[in-house]
Amino acid sequence: MQNETKLWTPAAWLQGRWQEDVLLEIDSAGRWQSITPNVPQPQDARALKGPVIPPLVDAHSHAFQRAMAGGAETRDSESDDFWSWREAMYAVALSISPEQLKQVATRLYRELLRGGYTQVCEFHYLQHRPDGQPYDDELTMAWALIEAAKEAGIGITMLPVLYAHQGFGVKGLKDTQRRFKTDADWVFNAQRRINSQRSATVNAGVALHSLRAAHAEDIAQLMQQIGEQDLPIHIHVAEQTGEVRDCLAHTGQRPIEWLCQQQGLDARWQLVHATHAEPFEVELLARQGAGVVICPTTEANLGDGLAPLTGYLDAGVPLTVGSDSEVGREWREELRWLEYGQRLVKRQRNVASQPGRQPSSAARLFDAMLAGSGRAAGFAHWGLQQGARADWLVLDLAAEGLEGVPMARWLDALVFASAGPLWAEVGVAGRVLGRP
Repeated sequence: MQNETKLWTPAAWLQGRWQEDVLLEIDSAGRWQSITPNVPQPQDARALKGPVIPPLVDAHSHAFQRAMAGGAETRDSESDDFWSWREAMYAVALSISPEQLKQVATRLYRELLRGGYTQVCEFHYLQHRPDGQPYDDELTMAWALIEAAKEAGIGITMLPVLYAHQGFGVKGLKDTQRRFKTDADWVFNAQRRINSQRSATVNAGVALHSLRAAHAEDIAQLMQQIGEQDLPIHIHVAEQTGEVRDCLAHTGQRPIEWLCQQQGLDARWQLVHATHAEPFEVELLARQGAGVVICPTTEANLGDGLAPLTGYLDAGVPLTVGSDSEVGREWREELRWLEYGQRLVKRQRNVASQPGRQPSSAARLFDAMLAGSGRAAGFAHWGLQQGARADWLVLDLAAEGLEGVPMARWLDALVFASAGPLWAEVGVAGRVLGRP
C-alpha cells in the first residue's frame, strides 16, 4: 500500500450525479481535505485510471458464517426455514477456533473489498470457548476479527452483542448457544476496550441480538451505561413472522412498535432486517430517526420475506445494506435484489425510482445507502465529502457490462448489468490497496 495526498479523476459520483474533472485532496490523517469538480489535472496529482465512486459500508456481517455459505442448501425433511438453518449455524459456531475465525474472516474481508465495501460492521456474538467458558482474554475472538480486517485492509466497526436469553419470556440460553452468553456489563466493557485502541479503521459500538435474546431489563441496563455516548446501537428485529407473532403474544406489541414506544430510539439505532414492518411502524422509525439495515441476499436465502422498501424510502428512513450470512458479498448484488424483489411482488419495473427527482432506481438506492453508511458505522461523515475518511473505488470501464456504456448510465449498468471484477483500484484511509 502507498499513501496518497492528491488524486485526479475524469469523473466522480458527487451529490447524486457524475461530475467531471474532479480533484481529490487527502489530509495527513487520511481524510478528504477537499473535493473539487471542474479542475484541470494538476501536475502534482496522480491521475486515476477511471471514474471514482464512493464505497459503501457493509452494515451487518457475521464473519464466521462465511464458513457455512453454500453448505446449507439441501433439505432432508418436510420443511426447511430460518429456524432449521439456525441449528445448522449453531453447529458451525460451536466448532470454530480463533485461528480458524481469523482465516475465514480474512478471506471474507478481502471478498467484501472486491464487492465494493471498505468498512464492515461486525455483529459479533461468538465470544467464548466451545465449552462456553471464557478465554483468558475474553475478547480473543474479537481480536481475531480485528486482525483479519487489518490484514485484509478493510475498516471494521466491532459490535459486541448482548445475548442473554433464548426467547420471549424465557430466561437463559440453550446449550447450543453457550458460546454467545453476555450481559450488559460484558458488552459495554468490550466496546470500551476496543475503542481504547480506536484508529482510522477500527472502532466499536454495541449490539443487542434481538428482543428474544435481550429482554427489556437487559436493554435498560445497557442504555443506562451508554447514556448520551454517540455509539452505534444495532439490533436484529422483525426478521421473521414467528418473531413478530411471539412478540405480540408476550408484549402486546410488534417488535418495531415495542422498540419505538417502550424503548424510544434515535439516530444511533440501526434495526437490522426490519422486514415485517407495518406502515405505522415505518412512520415511527422515520419520526425517531432510527436507521434500517436491509440484507437482501441473506433474507432471500433464509426465506425471511421482503422489507417495505418504498415505504422506507418515501418516509426518509436512513437505510444501509449488509452481507449478513455472507451468501452475497457485493453491494451491487444487494441493491439489485432490493429492486428485483419489489419488481417480482409488484409486477412493475423501476420500483425504487422517483420520477421527477431521481428516475434511476440504481442511483436512488445507491445514494440512500451511501447516506446511511456513516451513521451505521459510527462516523459523522462518509463518502466523497470533506472530513470523511478518504476511501474510494475506481471503476474499470473495460469490465464486463461497463465497456461502451455512456457516463449517464454507468451506475445503472454497474447495478443491473455488470459481472466479474469491477474496480481498477480501491483506497482506504488515504492508502491504495491496489486492485482487490
